[in-house]
Amino acid sequence: MKTLIWNFFIAISLIIQLISCKQHPQDIVSEYYRKGEFNGSVLIIKNGQIVCDTALGFRNIEKRLKADKNTSFYIASLSKPFTAAAILMLEQKGALKLDDKASRFITLPEYAKNITIRQLLHHTSGIRDYENLFSKKELTNQEVINWLLSGKNLDFAPDSKFKYSNTGYIILSCIIEKVSGKSYSTFINEHIITPLKMHHTYVYEAGTVIQNRALGYNKEKKPDDYSILTTGDGGIYSTPEDLYQFDQALRNYTLINKENTQAMYSTFPLSDGKISDYGFAWFIENNNGEISAMHTGGLNGFKALFWRDLQHNTCIIALTNQGDAFPLGNFLHDIKKAIR
Repeated sequence: MKTLIWNFFIAISLIIQLISCKQHPQDIVSEYYRKGEFNGSVLIIKNGQIVCDTALGFRNIEKRLKADKNTSFYIASLSKPFTAAAILMLEQKGALKLDDKASRFITLPEYAKNITIRQLLHHTSGIRDYENLFSKKELTNQEVINWLLSGKNLDFAPDSKFKYSNTGYIILSCIIEKVSGKSYSTFINEHIITPLKMHHTYVYEAGTVIQNRALGYNKEKKPDDYSILTTGDGGIYSTPEDLYQFDQALRNYTLINKENTQAMYSTFPLSDGKISDYGFAWFIENNNGEISAMHTGGLNGFKALFWRDLQHNTCIIALTNQGDAFPLGNFLHDIKKAIR
């Protein structure tokens, strides 16, 4: 009996030690900063409560200007959920249907005449990515469309596979402009940014001035700033706090109704029976009934992470302007482990 009691107390002691050894998210973020692997801003929400809200490092290394919680970082492909939201808002107004052909609204080459808005949202259209043009400074949507018009065929038959295509989301940006009669920037500002009071979020255009903007750097802290002008696939600067405002609006159906929200988080069956885990601008994961939605972004010296537990009002948002140094996957794993 004494042995059993003794073993019981040892087991309890070990459990207490394991619990006490669990790192706090703030400590994890600070550790990544100390190791030189993170420079930027982080907001972590667990069950609706802030557990970490911090900015570390510099928004401008040369001038030693420190980043703060209101510093706007380029979020790259994390802009795609804004584009998808805008499309769904137009669908709700009856201005378009998701199964409309994109060519109904903008000029596309003959080989792409039958692709639909839904396929563009899902990255199943077969439209080739414009990755070879990324190095061109001040690249515009029109230049990407011109490149598309010079092509000869799709990359694959629509809905036969998932393949990430920035070009597809540029087409969606053009559709938003055609249907609304406004620039992408104006539409996003009027219908998302301003209503949600996202005071430090900007759609970047030529001549845009962002007072507290982070400049981009590589792993060696050499300048590697954002330098193109496309929209739909990217083009937005924001802060973790503003992105959390966007998250809350999506949870509360402020922007998008319940039916479209469910569609946004639904996986998509491909023509061969396989399932794509990409909804409308969110990667969806179902872990034993626990549903999460995530998107990342990365271009030049910037990386962005937005992970959302859809059932427990839990978010992990991290924006950095020293992207090459940031091991995003490891960071996400460590933070998720800490907030379980």
